[in-house]
Order: sequence, then structure tokens, then C-alpha cells
Amino acid sequence: MLTIELPAELEARLEALASEHGQSAGALVREAVLKLLDDLEDIAAAEAALAEIEAGHGQSVPLEDVVKAFGLED
Repeated sequence: MLTIELPAELEARLEALASEHGQSAGALVREAVLKLLDDLEDIAAAEAALAEIEAGHGQSVPLEDVVKAFGLED
């Protein structure tokens, strides 16, 4: 279990939003942390892929080819 201290203003905002959405403050914090972790992991994966490409070890595909391959043309 993790315990955090929030400034009073931030805690008040959190409690107000939780109330508006019918959720607990803890549920909103868990959701926010999960989204942040997912975003940070995605960024790390993208940066690693870019580093591989820049080092000449990876491969990129032109956007036009991806659009055609998935039938996404207008």
C-alpha cells in the first residue's frame, strides 16, 4: 500500500471530481496512476524503437504503406 500527501488544494479538487463522478478519490488516483504508467511505458518503447532505427538496426514503414495495408484509404 502506498500513502501520499497532497496539498490541500489538490486534495479538494480530487475530492470534488470524485464526488462529481460518483467514485472515490482513491479510485480516481489509481486510474490516473495507471494511465500515467501506461503512457510512460509507451514512451519508453517508442524511444527504444527510435534508437534502434537510428542505430541502423530497425526498420520503419512509410505511413502510406501502412494506410494501404490496413485499407484505411479515404
